[in-house]
Amino acid sequence: MEKNVEIGILCDIYGELLTEKQQNILDLYYNDNLSLAEVAEELGITRQAVKDSIAKGEKKLFRIRRKTWYYEKSTKTRKADTKDIITVIQNPGKTNR
Repeated sequence: MEKNVEIGILCDIYGELLTEKQQNILDLYYNDNLSLAEVAEELGITRQAVKDSIAKGEKKLFRIRRKTWYYEKSTKTRKADTKDIITVIQNPGKTNR
């Protein structure tokens, strides 16, 4: 998936977990397609500050996505394990494997 699209989707899902400043900068940069210089001018900050904020925001979004994925995977595994345990308890003489 193209990075711009991926960041846009992650912002839609997890954007509220970013700082307001990061949300604003990522929105201007990715959704409004402004350059670093244009975002900096719009917000009255340096180009480097914009670049740093984008990097931190992206890193946070990817970290949240990764943690969410691990959580979902472990939850599914635990549900499957729980189902197997319940089956064994209910049918002590039978094995499902």
